[in-house]
Amino acid sequence: MAIHSSKRTDVNRSAILAQLGANGPASRADLARTLSLSPALITQLVKDLLAEGLVVELEQAPSNGGRPGRMLGLATSAGRAIGIKVVADHVAFVEVGIDGQVVRSASVPFDATSSTFIAELVERIRDFIDAGDGSTLLGLGVGVPGSVDRPGNGVVDSAQLGWAGVELGGALRRAIGLPVIVENNVNALAVAERLFGLGRSHDDFLVVTIGTGIGAGIVVDGSVLRAASGGAGEIGHIPISDDGPRCSCGNHGCLEASIGESALVRRAREESVIGAEDGIGVLLAAAESGDERAAAIYREAGRLLGRTLAGVVHTIDPAFVVVLGEGTAAWPFWSAGFEPAFRSHLLRHRRSLPVEVETWQDESWAQGAAALVLATPFDAAGDAGDQGRLIRARIVGQAVRP
Repeated sequence: MAIHSSKRTDVNRSAILAQLGANGPASRADLARTLSLSPALITQLVKDLLAEGLVVELEQAPSNGGRPGRMLGLATSAGRAIGIKVVADHVAFVEVGIDGQVVRSASVPFDATSSTFIAELVERIRDFIDAGDGSTLLGLGVGVPGSVDRPGNGVVDSAQLGWAGVELGGALRRAIGLPVIVENNVNALAVAERLFGLGRSHDDFLVVTIGTGIGAGIVVDGSVLRAASGGAGEIGHIPISDDGPRCSCGNHGCLEASIGESALVRRAREESVIGAEDGIGVLLAAAESGDERAAAIYREAGRLLGRTLAGVVHTIDPAFVVVLGEGTAAWPFWSAGFEPAFRSHLLRHRRSLPVEVETWQDESWAQGAAALVLATPFDAAGDAGDQGRLIRARIVGQAVRP
C-alpha cells in the first residue's frame, strides 16, 4: 500500500473516512461540500482510497440533471479499534468505529504498582474484548502517563505509574494477539484532535491537559512532536520555583506539583476550605457555591498555568491552543487567573491567540488512545512501525466489495 508523505493529505484522507463512517455513504460532491475541499482534490483523494481498499463505490446517487454520481462507502464498516487509558488505580476502555465514534466503554480498577500488573492488565483487556459483539478489531491503542520510546515498540517510563523500561507493547501483543500502539496519553489526545477535531484545519497547535497531571501534546507541521526519547510536551515538569513542593518525578518546584489535582486538594485542606478526607469534587462544589477561598485556589492555578503556557507558545508558535482534561470541569474558575496571566505574558502580536476549552468526558483519554490505531493508515512518519503495517493489512483484508 502506498502511504502519502503529505501530512495535510493524510488529514484530509482521514476526514473522508470519518465522514463516511459517521454519516454513511456519500457522493464525491457531498464530501467536497461537507469537508470544504475542492472537487478536484476530493477526486484524487478518493482515487487513492479506492486503490488502497479503504473505500468502495456503491450504487449511483440520484441526480437533478447531468451524470449521476457514484456513492462511496467505507470498505471497513465493521472494523473497530480498542482504546485503553492506563492510570495508577484504574483502566478505562472504549471500542470505537473507524469514524472515531464510541460504541461502548468501561472503567475497571487496576493497580499499576502490583508485581503482576501486566497479567492483570491483560486480563482486563481480554474481559473487555470478550464483552463485545465480535466485530473485527483492527488493533489496540494504549495511552499512558509517561514517555514511550516509539509507539510501535511501546517501552514505557512513567513516574506516575512507577514504571521504568516496561516493555508494555510487546507484552500485550504476545498476550492478546492484536497489533498494539502505545503512546503518551496527551500525545494520543493530540492525534485524535488532529484526525477528528479542530486540528484538521491547522498544522501547528498545542493540546494542554489539566487534571491529575499537567501535560501537552505538541503538533508541528502536522505531526505530533515526540523528540529524542518520546517525552516532548512534559510541561508539567517545567520548574516554576526553587523551593516548591516535591513532584512525583522527584524534583521540587514543578508546575504539576503546584497545580495538579493533588496539589489543589492539598492546599484546600491546608487552608481548611475542604475537610481532611475531601477531594477535588468537594473543592469544585465549594467554588461553585461562592466560596472565595476555593475560587482563589483555582484562580492561582490558572495564573501559574497561563504564565507558563505563554513561554511554551513563544517557543513553538502554535495557531491555537486546546485545553482538555478532568480539570476543565472547573475552567470558569481557572480562567479568572489564566486569561490575564496568559495574555499579558504573550508578545503583543500573539495576544489574540485562540484558546479553546473542549467538553470533557473521562472516556476521552481512551478515545484518544483508539485514535492511535485509526491514524495508522496515514502514518507518513512511520512511527507505528510494523504494528502500523499490520493494522493497515487488517483494514484492507476485510474490505467489503460491492
